[in-house]
Amino acid sequence: MKLLRTAKLMIGVAAVSASFYGNAQSGASAPVSASVPAMASAANGGKTSSKAADRALRRKILTALADAKGMRAAGITVRATDGDVLLEGWVPEVAQIEQATRVAQGVPGVKTVRNTLTLSTF
Repeated sequence: MKLLRTAKLMIGVAAVSASFYGNAQSGASAPVSASVPAMASAANGGKTSSKAADRALRRKILTALADAKGMRAAGITVRATDGDVLLEGWVPEVAQIEQATRVAQGVPGVKTVRNTLTLSTF
């Protein structure tokens, strides 16, 4: 009985290793696969700079929120995409919900602001 179980196990291991070997061999054409990411990054050059611009805008908004008088920005998350800004998270006072929108709109490069902040008093 042990011999039969061991034989089944060995066949299973052989099948799994053969599938890994087959997958490794299908990617053997290194020059082609190496050139694909290079072509993709060349074609997406605008996306890379766009992501960097979004990150920079996000940092500017977070800094402006942190510097705003009477604003507690610790619970706020900012998402920026091509100048469109989403404010998420929580603030401790109702007035800060509207204040966060005004502060974000005042940052250069912001086109629109969508505010989904909620009130949290914990």
